[in-house]
Amino acid sequence: MAVDYEEWMSDSDALMWNIERDPVLRSTITSVWVLDQAPDLDRFDASLDRALGRIPRLRQRVVADGMGVATPRWETDPLFDRGYHVRRVGCPGEGTLQDLLGYAGPLAGQAFDKDRPLWELHQVDGLEGGRVGIIMRLHHTVSDGVGMVRMTGSLMERAREADPARDQRARDRFAQQLAHEEEAHRSGDMEQLASAVQQRFRTAADRSRRVSESLGRGLLEAAKGPRALAERVSETAKSVGRLVRPVSEPLSPIWRDRSFSVDLNALAVPFDALRAAAKSVDGSLNDSFVAAIAGGLRHYHEAHGFAPDELRMTMPINMRSDDETGDKAGNQFVPARFEIPVGIVDPKERMSEIRARVRAQRDEPALPFMDEVSSVINRAGALGATSIVSGMMKSVDFVTSNVPGPSFPVYFGGARIDHMFGFGPLSGAAVNVTLFSYDGQLQLGISSDRLAVPDPGLLLASLQEGIDEVTSVA
Repeated sequence: MAVDYEEWMSDSDALMWNIERDPVLRSTITSVWVLDQAPDLDRFDASLDRALGRIPRLRQRVVADGMGVATPRWETDPLFDRGYHVRRVGCPGEGTLQDLLGYAGPLAGQAFDKDRPLWELHQVDGLEGGRVGIIMRLHHTVSDGVGMVRMTGSLMERAREADPARDQRARDRFAQQLAHEEEAHRSGDMEQLASAVQQRFRTAADRSRRVSESLGRGLLEAAKGPRALAERVSETAKSVGRLVRPVSEPLSPIWRDRSFSVDLNALAVPFDALRAAAKSVDGSLNDSFVAAIAGGLRHYHEAHGFAPDELRMTMPINMRSDDETGDKAGNQFVPARFEIPVGIVDPKERMSEIRARVRAQRDEPALPFMDEVSSVINRAGALGATSIVSGMMKSVDFVTSNVPGPSFPVYFGGARIDHMFGFGPLSGAAVNVTLFSYDGQLQLGISSDRLAVPDPGLLLASLQEGIDEVTSVA
């Protein structure tokens, strides 16, 4: 699939970039792989050449528009240093999976050097059984979870055996691209201003086109009568209000504080187990997944002596269309915030109720207009936008995300990838549980705020209890 790497950030991505003035709202995506053996160094390098050649964003840094006319832009880093981004270390402790995640946790909470491309890859040697860990960090403005899977696909191989011709083609292609690439430089102030003004006009024209298309659809509604048009406009305005409304505090009675220190944990669940549970209520895999997490959070709160009926969840809604022949780099999701019933004990009833609430969120009329809403928020300036978004995000109790991965085993540098865990950013929430499907298993990456959740072991055990509760209905 062809990917379009635009020069300028969208307003939604720019908002994500600006709000990191508050470190609690940092948005780093972290992926942890466990390899069955050490990767071959030559093939490791060839895979990186392939990724760097296919994904120009990995060699680009962010340059802010100092005049505030346009969103930040992506510009090739003239001092790109591959050695800075690729690191090799030994695993602390006894080399268990938990030791690997313990090393990755502080990385997940760290800020990036914003004068460099926004990614890192760590090879962690010395895991038990001769295994090796790979940790990748990527800033959320580069891509969302679905986009990251497509990007990291350039690192993966279908077989353990080497393909020297393929590796050489990757090296040659990357070398040719570098040779023909326009010399990178930091734009001067006047050049940046002129380019920013041009971008602002292009953005305005694009928005005018989308508004015209929306008005055209509105005229069709008007043909049904002015009342139908008024109802459509009113419902869209209410939908925007629901998606961006500030909320003063979380619903959880114990997850009140926030920090930017992160604990990571992981669970693996057979794919068929959760899918069969979902089918028992004519639901989707996502319905059974969210229901399992909701049940686990109920058990966690009960262990602390509380029994909330609902918790507030953020769930990214993928805005990519199924029939796309191309794709845009960056983020193509809308973060929906809504209440989830954790107090419903019966897992089937809980799945059915969650299914209805998720469907209602996917049908929100405002979803296609969230980039315009982000543009309005950005007009408040970085400090104002941070304050607005902070009021929206720090009241979230937990985040769930469902990212599809390869349904077959894949390799990296000749080593089989046994596990792939994805860890989404907390971005103001207390807990994030990201489901990544891979080779017949559902790999759950669990991020938790160390201040809000001082007992991650209890959280892990509670989530396992919630998963067992849901899978038992099948």
